[in-house]
Amino acid sequence: MRVLAAMSGGVDSAVAAALAVDAGHDVTGVHLALSPDRQTLRSGARGCCSVEDAHDARRVADELGIPFYVWDLAERFTEDVVDDFVAEYAAGRTPNPCLRCNEKIKFSAVLDRARALGFDAVVTGHHARLADGELRRSVDAAKDQSYVLGVLTAEQLAAAVFPLGGMTKDRVREIAAERGFAVATKADSHDICFIPDGDTRGFLARRLGEQPGPVVDAATGATVGEHAGAYGFTVGQRRGLGVTAGDSRPRYVLGIEPVTRTVTIGTADLAGVGRIVTAAPTWTGAPPELPFRAEVQLRAHGTPVPCEVTGDEAGGLRILLDEQQRGVAAGQSAVLYAPDPERGDLVLGQAAIRTTGDRAATAGREPSA
Repeated sequence: MRVLAAMSGGVDSAVAAALAVDAGHDVTGVHLALSPDRQTLRSGARGCCSVEDAHDARRVADELGIPFYVWDLAERFTEDVVDDFVAEYAAGRTPNPCLRCNEKIKFSAVLDRARALGFDAVVTGHHARLADGELRRSVDAAKDQSYVLGVLTAEQLAAAVFPLGGMTKDRVREIAAERGFAVATKADSHDICFIPDGDTRGFLARRLGEQPGPVVDAATGATVGEHAGAYGFTVGQRRGLGVTAGDSRPRYVLGIEPVTRTVTIGTADLAGVGRIVTAAPTWTGAPPELPFRAEVQLRAHGTPVPCEVTGDEAGGLRILLDEQQRGVAAGQSAVLYAPDPERGDLVLGQAAIRTTGDRAATAGREPSA
């Protein structure tokens, strides 16, 4: 095939491009320039998409003997990922920018441009597998990225190649070292790429300004503190609440109301969620027949939970969890996996969480956050 290798400048995408060359494909490398200010070098594992990363990607492409280009998608990235991130937090939701980047940038903007230029597929360094057109978890559970790929459609997956899903991260680094790639020991990026200092609250404060409001105790309804912006909190958060409770029990963020700027906190016994209502889902293959049993993963590195999935009158899904979970926030993605052991690594699809509630709520009543 004639394939476009997305090369971030890290070890994963470098090895993915190399394996595509080994497989006999006609490979062209491309680095995505996503930041409007790329002149600042990255520091350790913080952030990505810097000029240093572009140079690292170009060096690998030169060693592989493949053409290499830099595509400036900074404006599209700002609109579809950064601005969306800020707007979601302003609305009291918790977005996943990596998932949004895969959906809007890597497998929409890039794939559309690649097809227009005559490429058959896009190769990336994601740790996930494609088997007979189906998206599955990586064999390396610690590095599995199927969660942030659950938003992709069958059409997008048909034009994707994930060469690393059948190997561990240690093996990826071994291959890079064997080939003499300088990125073999390069640190992974663990932070939100457009917040390289890791200070999400500070980033949002600069964008949204100070928006003071009360911190309210769920049990008593009493105001127990003040905050400078509800956007600085997420459901399930325990640290940095800025309040002193009347006892030694830890407090968690239970809810965020952006209109009144109220942050509600409570003890662990109040933090569990047993029922989720989502927006319209996207499926990685043919839509399953409702209702069905599945496992749902609610965070990028969360533990899958058995659940029952039914339809919602608004076109979304209702997900009843077998066990209550903490830290389930509106805006997060609920990624569904096949329930049986033999196919448990199969990604069925995903949907954005709209609201949450407890399992005792009646079927006809909208759950509360």
